[in-house]
Amino acid sequence: METERENLCISKDDESSESAFHCSACHDDDEWSCANPIRGRAKTRSLSASPALGSTKEFRRTRSLHGPCPVTTFGPKACMLQNPKTIMHIQDPASQRLTWNKPPKSVLVIKKIRDASLLQPFKELCVYLTEENNMIVYVEKKVLEDPAIVNDDNFGPVKKKFCTFREDYDDISNQIDFIICLGGDGTLLYASSLFQGSVPPVMAFHLGSLGFLTPFNFENFQSQVTQVIEGNAALVLRSRLKVKVVKEHREKKTLIQNGIEENGVISTSLEMEMGKQIMQYQVLNEVVVDRGPSSYLSNVDVFLNGHLITTVQGDGVIVSTPTGSTAYAAAAGASMIHPNVPAIMITPICPHSLSFRPIVVPAGVELKIMLSPDARNTAWVSFDGRKRQEVCHGDSISITTSCYPLPSICFQDPVSDWFESLAECLHWNVRKKQNYFAVEEEF
Repeated sequence: METERENLCISKDDESSESAFHCSACHDDDEWSCANPIRGRAKTRSLSASPALGSTKEFRRTRSLHGPCPVTTFGPKACMLQNPKTIMHIQDPASQRLTWNKPPKSVLVIKKIRDASLLQPFKELCVYLTEENNMIVYVEKKVLEDPAIVNDDNFGPVKKKFCTFREDYDDISNQIDFIICLGGDGTLLYASSLFQGSVPPVMAFHLGSLGFLTPFNFENFQSQVTQVIEGNAALVLRSRLKVKVVKEHREKKTLIQNGIEENGVISTSLEMEMGKQIMQYQVLNEVVVDRGPSSYLSNVDVFLNGHLITTVQGDGVIVSTPTGSTAYAAAAGASMIHPNVPAIMITPICPHSLSFRPIVVPAGVELKIMLSPDARNTAWVSFDGRKRQEVCHGDSISITTSCYPLPSICFQDPVSDWFESLAECLHWNVRKKQNYFAVEEEF
């Protein structure tokens, strides 16, 4: 059985080989197709591949419009069960299923903070994982600081078995086999932010407000968790965005232990090049660039593969994944896209133009957002609602599709779960039925 599982899983040696997989969209040595600085040059809306008149330099496409091949190993032990019927190494999303290289031994339990209604489910789940499954449970330290947990003497023996961590201080990315979220969609976004590389499989229970991304109910959690541990579960790979923020001016920051800064940015992704500060993020829902506290319109240029496609004049712009299309982008008037569709969405926020509609671009493009040279004020950017920071003249935000998706465990399958969430959470297309004719009439 162990030999069969190893044959079904992707070799870790292949994963570590640079020759086996190298994606310019997900490595630090990526090069923009336009070598010269974009800011300050003459604006053009042309996306033609033909060289300009009088130019001897030919246009060469430097990247595919297809998104990067997603990494199909999730954490130390999980991977995707390969389908032998795949064509051209492209697997049907409906056939994506979880399997394990080795039985999982560690689990990260993420609980919504400051919610008393989750205390009892949290305790029941932890007791089940530690005592009945003999698993190592990781819990954030501030969760155990809740007075209701501190003062519970009956829960004390279980609590002593926990491994604790602190966000922005401890790196647990290589110690977690899978993740269980108790709460709403925010717990899933938080789980994504903890893993800037490969993400372990995530099982999300609907114990929050909306629950669009949390398909499991907690009533039968024992049998559902057992199925996941046994590797009997469908997966949906939710694509993430790899975001690189380049700032002209270096801000003074204090490094703390384990190479993580006090503002939460991992220092290994921060480099100094020619006096510029570079930070990288993995984003599950959206990147939002807005006007912040200023009363003026935001004025930002949007480039696609080095070409200026438009200038956003309004409250801001949203760049989202298909998963994020049902969040802020949906509120701003964008279409809702199934997470298996490889795409990036560009949605304006209250644009001062009647013709500025949201658009969908291929997953493989590179987007770059900068303040327009004639912008009256700065802008602000946030990543899944976190790490909010100011964007000044000369700063840039580069966005591509990441090769590290978030593997979300399905309750049924990717299609059924998505339409169930549309109906239950967003009440999609809810309308009183039209009355039928009681007596057949002649026309």
